[in-house]
Amino acid sequence: MSAKFTLVNQCSYTVWPGILSGAGTPQLSTTGFALQPGQSNSIPVPPSWSGRLWGRTLCNQDPTGKFTCVTGDCGSGTLECAGAGAVPPATLAEFTLNGAGGLDFYDVSLVDGYNLPMLVVPQGGSGGNCTATGCVVELNGACPSELKVTNSVDGGEIVACKSACEAFGDPKYCCSGAYATPDTCKPSSYSQYFKNACPRAYSYAYDDGTSTFTCASADYTISFCPIPAARVTIIRFLLVEEIIRRAITGDKQRLIFLKRYCQSQPHVTSLHRHFSGDLAVIVAVLNACNVCALSVSLTAAIGLWFPLLGPGPTRVFRKDSPMNDNRRRPAFLPSNPTWNFDADF
Repeated sequence: MSAKFTLVNQCSYTVWPGILSGAGTPQLSTTGFALQPGQSNSIPVPPSWSGRLWGRTLCNQDPTGKFTCVTGDCGSGTLECAGAGAVPPATLAEFTLNGAGGLDFYDVSLVDGYNLPMLVVPQGGSGGNCTATGCVVELNGACPSELKVTNSVDGGEIVACKSACEAFGDPKYCCSGAYATPDTCKPSSYSQYFKNACPRAYSYAYDDGTSTFTCASADYTISFCPIPAARVTIIRFLLVEEIIRRAITGDKQRLIFLKRYCQSQPHVTSLHRHFSGDLAVIVAVLNACNVCALSVSLTAAIGLWFPLLGPGPTRVFRKDSPMNDNRRRPAFLPSNPTWNFDADF
């Protein structure tokens, strides 16, 4: 029984999907096309097909007719990829349909790096671990400096985030040579960065346990930039709870990602003018964009202090804020923090 892939562009910019069929499986009716913001395209997929899909960005055709993309380019020189795969870094959706036990196997992979958010959602399937997977977070702004890919044509805008394998070529990051087994190739600090941000996506070659999903007789919707702008405010507001939980439990790895995330937010610079000390970065997340009043009100209502931000109790509010009164630290928060957010990271 054939399946259907529906590719949806929820980005604010054009995405050019590319499709590569695996060895021994038929090529689909198209291997590359353009999706304007808000557009979708459905493609029939034959039984037992395997292959990968990705999004290309910042594509152009030069005066000679050669088609190229800044990220995800397949090197074909045309809109259709015609049997060529993505040049890393690129976020990948990978499929093997009607595999072992009649199940579809699918994943979203950051093993080749990241260029844009992607979500895969099975439609109408059953059995197995039939659920959505992907990487819905915008990672480019928070990408470690040594992994960043910039667009030299557009003033150095960060357009993608390399894998450590692509950046350094070291076998221990590539799971090759002496590191070609699950026992010898372990997660690195770089792959952990991707995993912290996108727990369901493949972060390195042997990340199967939490990253491969199965479903029977399903169609699939593959969305680029799956969180519409209207929902970004909600997601940022939910970070309040996330940061508080990680602060209380001392989850430093996740806080590293959260710090990098908020540093990439456009309002961080202006917020730093209002807050001082180690608190600034955390508050920048809590008060990013349109959630300032809401997050401050929530924090005021429950009287929270942040236990992780250096010596002594530092308040969440600006010094001139009417909320900056003499509330006491709740008993469930530690009174003597043992690490400093900026100094330790």
